[in-house]
Amino acid sequence: MMNRAVFFDRDGVLNEEVGYLWEIERFKWTDGAREAIKLCNERGFLAVVVTNQGGIAKNLYTARDVEALHSFMQEKLSEIGAHIDAFYYCPHHIDGTIKELSVECECRKPKPGLILKACEELKIEPARSIMFGDKERDMGAARAAGLRAGILFTGGNLLEVVKAELEKL
Repeated sequence: MMNRAVFFDRDGVLNEEVGYLWEIERFKWTDGAREAIKLCNERGFLAVVVTNQGGIAKNLYTARDVEALHSFMQEKLSEIGAHIDAFYYCPHHIDGTIKELSVECECRKPKPGLILKACEELKIEPARSIMFGDKERDMGAARAAGLRAGILFTGGNLLEVVKAELEKL
């Protein structure tokens, strides 16, 4: 049987949007984010982060910086018995300054590459999975990947929003 997943955009959904976040000291969870991930874990959904990280292509930070921030997030989630099953990020940006990363790619949302890769690697059934994002490009990626739904998160308590959507599945 294929897995069900809840995909999360990172900046603006799991953590407060601060623009090109890579420093741990600037990271702040959105209300209910850690608890929302724990709920996904408890309900048998994989919790998967899919995030554009064009700051890598723009030479503002490195892939190692992104991975360190993701490790920090896992550490903080483990404190409440929660975890993210996988992180996928796109390092590309057409206006980047690092030539090999300054390309049109299939993984930068709104294209579905990150979600499709996760579905393949983690054996996720798109039609039984949903995504929470804060921008239309997240919704576009969810549609293009064939997810059951893309839910636009506009603020508030993420746990309450996730709980309401999981009740529908």
